[in-house]
Amino acid sequence: MPKGYWIVRADVTDPEAYKRYVAANAEPLARHGARFLVRGGPAEIREGEARSRNVVVEFPSVDAARACYDDAAYQRAIGIREGAATFDLLVVEGYDGPQPGD
Repeated sequence: MPKGYWIVRADVTDPEAYKRYVAANAEPLARHGARFLVRGGPAEIREGEARSRNVVVEFPSVDAARACYDDAAYQRAIGIREGAATFDLLVVEGYDGPQPGD
């Protein structure tokens, strides 16, 4: 079964409120097996537009990624984040097929 991912792009407008969101989302993320692959850090725009913060979160499956987003505790964390950041969050399924050079 392919892994699932959250791809997040955000512009944080209220850093203190955003810290509260991060604290509130830790428990549901852990419960659903989340692992951060990218968590902020420098980004270089090569094409298109970007937001100031980029995050990639890996889950054991796409079902786990969806369940985490739908989790009541994560939904409460979203309420904390409201007004603190402009957020784009995609749930995507990983790819287990042939790779370049295979």
